[in-house]
Amino acid sequence: MNQAAQWINNHEYDAPEARRSGRLSFLKFLLRYPIFLLAFGPPIFRAPIVGTDTSQAHFDMWNILQVGWISLVALRAILRLTAAEKILIPKQVRSVLTYAMLLGLLFLISVTYSPGRVISTEYSILYFLTLICMIEFIVDVHRAPPNWVQCLFHLRLIGLLLIVLALLTLSFAPSLVVSVVPGAGIRLGGGVVAPLPVIFPIVAIISAYSFLYSLEPRVRSTSFFILGLIGTAIAQTRGAEIALFLTLAILGIGWVKYSSKRSAYLFISGFMATTLLAGVLVGAIGGESIWRTFNRGQDMGDIASASGRTEMWKFAIQYCLTHPQGMGYIAGFRALFTTSFSLNLGANVAKLGTTHNAFIDILADAGWLALAVYSIMMFKVLALGWRSAKKRTPVTLGSDDASRHAIRCFLLLFCYCMMEGMENSVFCIPLQGPFYYQNLIIAVILGASATMVASSRSQHAPFVR
Repeated sequence: MNQAAQWINNHEYDAPEARRSGRLSFLKFLLRYPIFLLAFGPPIFRAPIVGTDTSQAHFDMWNILQVGWISLVALRAILRLTAAEKILIPKQVRSVLTYAMLLGLLFLISVTYSPGRVISTEYSILYFLTLICMIEFIVDVHRAPPNWVQCLFHLRLIGLLLIVLALLTLSFAPSLVVSVVPGAGIRLGGGVVAPLPVIFPIVAIISAYSFLYSLEPRVRSTSFFILGLIGTAIAQTRGAEIALFLTLAILGIGWVKYSSKRSAYLFISGFMATTLLAGVLVGAIGGESIWRTFNRGQDMGDIASASGRTEMWKFAIQYCLTHPQGMGYIAGFRALFTTSFSLNLGANVAKLGTTHNAFIDILADAGWLALAVYSIMMFKVLALGWRSAKKRTPVTLGSDDASRHAIRCFLLLFCYCMMEGMENSVFCIPLQGPFYYQNLIIAVILGASATMVASSRSQHAPFVR
């Protein structure tokens, strides 16, 4: 294995010029940092499954393909880690990884009392494979930091490719990417082909940041931003819409704070014009009609219960009050909740019963200790990204402004994932696209922060604890 890992090290796609500039073509970038391949999924074209035998749900062809995809990336990471030179990860980053490892161990322990031990074990393995990929990326970028802004644009490009794939899927299997919602019409959610309610906002956030800070031609960023907004509206996910709005508000406030007075005046003028336009629309269309459209025709009871989510949260919390260890990773809530309410989700593993809240889902998976570990870990990532975004670094990273811009934008993406995670638990479930997007975003924040900490020390000093 050491020989194989050494071969990979000696044949990396990092020519001297590429290493100096950090700019690589899209394909070479994916080969150099294959953790970004996880953002593809890969897409799964799974036909609807009829039946109730959930014991076979994880053995269909598409699941095997997806697990194989993740396993190959993780195997490459393991080989590179075995041959990598020993480094000392900064204590701030090491602390986050320690909590991530502890969380995985709690998931593994939950297998012992899970009602579906095979599924819980499988997902625990997938969790650790993803964590290995993140660790290898952090170690690798210490040796050869990438162009961090290019990481942003390549993440957006992956999202755009998945959007195109979802649109192409409409031509031969529309049921895989669209659904009909009573009172709301057709929803372009992407299904298991592409998580469009997450991809569209990510495209919009990256494009908005690029426009405000002139990281690319403004015509391009404007076009992609409009695409992200329209796509988010078509996806018809209120949590994504609210999270995108709040993230863009944070971006706008930050831009005004650090921009010139002229830029601030332009922003305030634009905000006032938008407010006036919104008032005109409300007067012309009617506030009640707009409210009904936003809430997909639901009554106040459905809105107050967050489309039934509060019942799921109540069930999970009440159960964990008497069973503080939780229900068992992934399989527990699905089995106990569906049994308690006599529900039938069928054999399709893509329809795993969840609490529709990332934090409550962690609670249901492995109890209160897991929820505490997960919350602390997420807070530490947020705090580390915030400190790094304000820090100035030497020229050793190529461009101080570029590094800080990239980490600020990834921090915004992380905030979006956390806010959207309040109504969607796919961010903490392996084999779901948003899970890999969030972990990739965390890996970039940790990797960029680690290189910034390292570069702030003397070139001859060791990689500090």
